[in-house]
Amino acid sequence: MVSEENPAGDLASFVLQQVGALKETGDLWEPFQLLDYDGAVVQPVSDYLKDLQAAGRRAATQRSYGMDLLRWFRFLWTIGVPWDKATRSKARDFSRWLQIADKPVRSHWRLGGDHPPTSAASPAARVGPNPVTGKVAPGRKYGTATRAHSETVLRHFYDFHLEVGTGPMVNPFPLARGRQGGRPGAHHNPMDPHTKHPSGLFRPRLVRRIQRNIPDDKFNELFAGLSCHRDRALVAFWISTGARASELLGAMRADADPGRQLISVVRKGSRVLQQVPASPDAFVWLRLYQAEMDGLASTGAEAPLWLTLRRPFRALNYHAARAMFARANAILGANWTLHDLRHSAAYRMARDPDMPLTDVQWVLGHAHLSTTQLYVTAPLEDVVETVLAHHRRQHDQRLQPGTRQPSSGYRPETLDVLFGRKAEQ
Repeated sequence: MVSEENPAGDLASFVLQQVGALKETGDLWEPFQLLDYDGAVVQPVSDYLKDLQAAGRRAATQRSYGMDLLRWFRFLWTIGVPWDKATRSKARDFSRWLQIADKPVRSHWRLGGDHPPTSAASPAARVGPNPVTGKVAPGRKYGTATRAHSETVLRHFYDFHLEVGTGPMVNPFPLARGRQGGRPGAHHNPMDPHTKHPSGLFRPRLVRRIQRNIPDDKFNELFAGLSCHRDRALVAFWISTGARASELLGAMRADADPGRQLISVVRKGSRVLQQVPASPDAFVWLRLYQAEMDGLASTGAEAPLWLTLRRPFRALNYHAARAMFARANAILGANWTLHDLRHSAAYRMARDPDMPLTDVQWVLGHAHLSTTQLYVTAPLEDVVETVLAHHRRQHDQRLQPGTRQPSSGYRPETLDVLFGRKAEQ
């Protein structure tokens, strides 16, 4: 139990009780409900999620916010503190606990439930980069992005209840103050751009991540490991359109226009239906996939474009698509993600000197060009190759006739130390 008197001593051995759950209801008006340890609906969370829905947040966003709230409420239930009695010290302890706690280990649903969570006091294993991709796999600890997202959600949750008068008078997740305790941003330099939102006091600083581009040779190997025409068509569309995984998976049969090489997707942020160009190969694989499914599933215009391979045929969801891509990765021993296909498409288009970056921005559906620039950062492999080529050119220039050699300007005893030779006595 975490106490006000000695919170630090208890956090090292604190174990979160895996009670309560976030339940998917199937109701369009209330897609998710947070249940407490007795199975009762947590009404303050339901009110907050309804407010999110009214603001146009999708069900997937409500689920993401609900998982952060579930983790916070489990923390409060474990220490025996009501949600509306939580203080800043409890929010601080929760933020500290997230830094040292291990994520709970869950078994596959076919195996019948969850494994007990790992101990928070166990040492963290250092996970090295994947030898094929250079990417570090997710570790046992909560990532920085997860902790930052959690802090933002909980701060907004208490702000909502503060505004409607149903929560505590003081938000336990405060904003970061100025150097002398003033308002947030009081000492902001007017020459610098303002951040979109003031930062929370317990929000960790995010490190900019460089997205990984899949090299062409590795992509060919990955593509060869796909087992069916549906998967080949999906990957071909992802790598040629740059569409997000969820955007393409939501396409209907009427959205594909092979004659103009266009496919329509609903953009994640704006929810606008946009046509994006795709490669001819993608439509070839799509036609082969549709030929296999001819007579087995509905061919109506509003039927899902992507279906499961097993009966009864259902719309392919993100989790099934990610599992498919993971199986192809396993053949190479790689850990690329579906989002890496989007970055690879952006990188390929941005490296084309005949394609303006503004066109890449339009294809990716970014509202700001600065967002597109984050996706087109050169991957590590290309940077290393470019720098090594620079060193080779420098070396070749020094070997040209008439070029002064570096050794000609060094004293003999200096070269003896450099090459480990013994100086003559």
